[in-house]
Amino acid sequence: MEQREIDEKYMRRCLQLARCGEAGAAPNPMVGAVVVCDGRIIGEGYHSKCGEAHAEVNAIASVKEPELLSRSTIYVSLEPCAHYGKTPPCAQLIIEKHIPTVVVGCRDPFARVDGRGITMLHEAGIEVREGVLEQECLWLNRRFITFHTKHRPYITLKWAQSEDGYIDRLRTSDQEPAARLSTPTTQALVHRLRSLHQAILVGRRTWELDHPRLDVRHWTGHNPIPVVLSQKDIPHLLAELYDKGVQSLLVEGGRETLQGFIDKGLWDEARIETSPQQLGSGIKAPQIEGKIGQKLLIEGNTIALIYKNS
Repeated sequence: MEQREIDEKYMRRCLQLARCGEAGAAPNPMVGAVVVCDGRIIGEGYHSKCGEAHAEVNAIASVKEPELLSRSTIYVSLEPCAHYGKTPPCAQLIIEKHIPTVVVGCRDPFARVDGRGITMLHEAGIEVREGVLEQECLWLNRRFITFHTKHRPYITLKWAQSEDGYIDRLRTSDQEPAARLSTPTTQALVHRLRSLHQAILVGRRTWELDHPRLDVRHWTGHNPIPVVLSQKDIPHLLAELYDKGVQSLLVEGGRETLQGFIDKGLWDEARIETSPQQLGSGIKAPQIEGKIGQKLLIEGNTIALIYKNS
């Protein structure tokens, strides 16, 4: 097996471990680390909660024979940090433990890291191999990376539509119930999606007409911060959310709100559920032009299309 194949094998394990921090790592990135000696994994770790030990620290601490570290390789899905935050710098720990080789999935765009960890390791005489499964590592932390590179939250659009392309019936008051296009299964999946975002947005009309709870009652995790778009000034709102440290935003508004984000190109991912129901008439679903979605069968004849704005 060539070295690149070996590196990719262990980096895949890093990615598996990193996902274990999906519910608790934010606003920090999800990171996994694996320590390998003589073709055998001798330590593993991941970052489980903001403010607690990083993946590298947990992986190194799990090694039962510390004397092996001086001839081991540590694999990390994200560049080791180089600064003192709530925890000491991981790059310094690797140096102190005399680990001779570090394999990194992708660089950390956070301003206080951004290559400094790799530079610190190089200057200590440690071999560093970069860019192993880089795209997979970047995708895992797409919310964190978008926040630090584009200076706005990562934006996910979500809506459900009928098979004939409507998101609701025409309603004139909150006494008229909305069209029921979701099933218990799709509703649970939406609440999981909510749990992965720091904030959730709807338009003023949706807020006044439906009084949505915008919580995760059909899943586990933290409720996102509710946001109501009242003035339709999307860039200004995104700047405010960025200043408040909100890294991810789920948009579940009505057609006008969703189409506003689409028309301005201010979105990163879209999840569209298509129910087998026919409404015949009503409010037309938003339109995404020029993109090809990935089709997923959720339940029965309900289909989800996942779009990426890249």
